[in-house]
Amino acid sequence: MNFKKSIFSLALTAFVVMAGFAQEKASPAKVAEGTVGGSKITINYSSPAVKGRVIWGELVPLGEVWRAGANEATTFTTSKDITVQGQKLAAGTYSFFIIPGEGQSTFVFNKVAKQWGAFNYDSKEDVLRVNVPSGQSQTMEERLVYEVKPDGFEVRWEYGMAAAKIGS
Repeated sequence: MNFKKSIFSLALTAFVVMAGFAQEKASPAKVAEGTVGGSKITINYSSPAVKGRVIWGELVPLGEVWRAGANEATTFTTSKDITVQGQKLAAGTYSFFIIPGEGQSTFVFNKVAKQWGAFNYDSKEDVLRVNVPSGQSQTMEERLVYEVKPDGFEVRWEYGMAAAKIGS
């Protein structure tokens, strides 16, 4: 009888452990990659979910610096010097922040790549700020998504989206 209890207990423990691994993280790590104008672009971010919340203007206040993801600050890496919205950005890795707005947002590239969220964000460390068009999309994005496109990159979450042009 003890042997059967031991086997049952072991099986139950294994099931609980496997169920824990099967659950998706609240904000899983994601990577968006692509080549634009001969430069490899890599965006590392954590992808939070909407989960029935109002994102823009409530969870993420308009007009304030946002970490552009969850957990650690989002990072933006370019393998070569590029232009973003016509302004120069040297090759390297940067933390990436967004100051969201209704019709225009600001994309911020900061030289302190490793930081947790925006808690220690210092605007004196910004290497580039560019204004980009932002607005509503027709499609609901449950999870935050970055996409590198042939001529730039965009970010989408809930019904909001913003995009920047990249050149060489």
